[in-house]
Amino acid sequence: MAQKIGSAEYRVEPLGPNHDRAAFSCGVSELDAYLKRQASQDLKRNLAAVFILTADGKNVAGFYTLSAHSILAANLPNDLAKKLPRYPIPVTLLGRMAIAQSLQGQGWGEFLLLHALKRAWIGSRQVASWAVVVDAKAGAREFYLYQDFTPTPDRPDRLVIPMKAIERMFDPS
Repeated sequence: MAQKIGSAEYRVEPLGPNHDRAAFSCGVSELDAYLKRQASQDLKRNLAAVFILTADGKNVAGFYTLSAHSILAANLPNDLAKKLPRYPIPVTLLGRMAIAQSLQGQGWGEFLLLHALKRAWIGSRQVASWAVVVDAKAGAREFYLYQDFTPTPDRPDRLVIPMKAIERMFDPS
């Protein structure tokens, strides 16, 4: 899935040694530091799958990470938890997501989120995952709420979107 802005066509690909992470800046030091210092280590140790938004296969315009995770039904809103078992539920964690400052406010956050959700949904057909979970950084909670995520009662910045809702986005039949 590629997307165009102006004459540049952007695509999402797995993080590789050819990506220039040093020049990336999203304005959130924690996310910048993660990409520059930790992302490749997490990838090598199979702790996170890291995906890069790029126009040229070198410069990083954005990124997101996905990992296996679990959540207890007791920590979900009642309407989501009522038919779930009481043991840990497998979910996909959208651990980090960021867009370069120069591209912010142009819809790239939504593009990357939809790309991550589709990847998680496709993956859930191979390895079970009931939902995508995100722990929203300061200022990002409203973005996820707008995208139909639901806050958990015990942690208002932890948001979930069930895989069934994601499936309806990409396979409405």
